[in-house]
Amino acid sequence: MKRHINVELNSESSLRLPAKFFQQEALALAPQLLGKVLVRAFSDGKILRQKVTELEVYYGEEDLACHASKGRTLRTEVMYAPGGLVYVYLIYGMYWMLNIVTGPKEHPQAILIRGLEEVSGPGRVGKFLQLDKSFNGEDLSKSQRLWLEDAPTIPSSAITATPRIGIDYAQHCKEYLWRFLWLPDK
Repeated sequence: MKRHINVELNSESSLRLPAKFFQQEALALAPQLLGKVLVRAFSDGKILRQKVTELEVYYGEEDLACHASKGRTLRTEVMYAPGGLVYVYLIYGMYWMLNIVTGPKEHPQAILIRGLEEVSGPGRVGKFLQLDKSFNGEDLSKSQRLWLEDAPTIPSSAITATPRIGIDYAQHCKEYLWRFLWLPDK
């Protein structure tokens, strides 16, 4: 069941994570994102709030699973921006994948959101949030339709790290333990 709440939008919410928060290196930031609240505001005034439960790190041009490994392109340009922007791309012609750009300018890295409290799988996350190409490059610190809010830090003992999924083409990089999961108590 989607948790929709009708509220007045307040982009200056003290809970909203600032751009500086996302300008950390992706590997340091990823565990901190687990349990944070992803907020999606819809045009009809409804607000959806979901805790982040699963994500994967894609880190720089040297990571063969990262889109930036092929070099700087029109598609990957947003990954070279300072952290805090949204990177969305379409797969299989039907699923918009939600990534959060992290780190400093000119160091391409992003975190793919693979799961939320009520939905698992990155394609399902994009569909659940009703994402499209217009979200690409959106600034999470200023957006009126998508942002993250602070929540208590998840203890490292409650986080599991595993290899990323679906990247067999990435040679040795497919073995990196860069998928992070947190299973909240139901």
